[in-house]
Amino acid sequence: MAKSSGGYFGLGFIVSLVLAIIPISNIVLGIITRVQNGNFLGVILNIILFPIFWIIDLVSIIAKNKIFVLA
Repeated sequence: MAKSSGGYFGLGFIVSLVLAIIPISNIVLGIITRVQNGNFLGVILNIILFPIFWIIDLVSIIAKNKIFVLA
């Protein structure tokens, strides 16, 4: 089986989309993804501006199947 790239932790598109739609999983996985990439400013902004980052992460998963804004 080929390894899927993108999304949350290399999960497939559908799984990442479902996790991005659910607000609690989106904030937790968004913070973990940004910490792994070493972007601590993105972590702080994700916590403070959660509704904006929820929409940004959802759109980025739909568009490119990866978190690319401040990640």
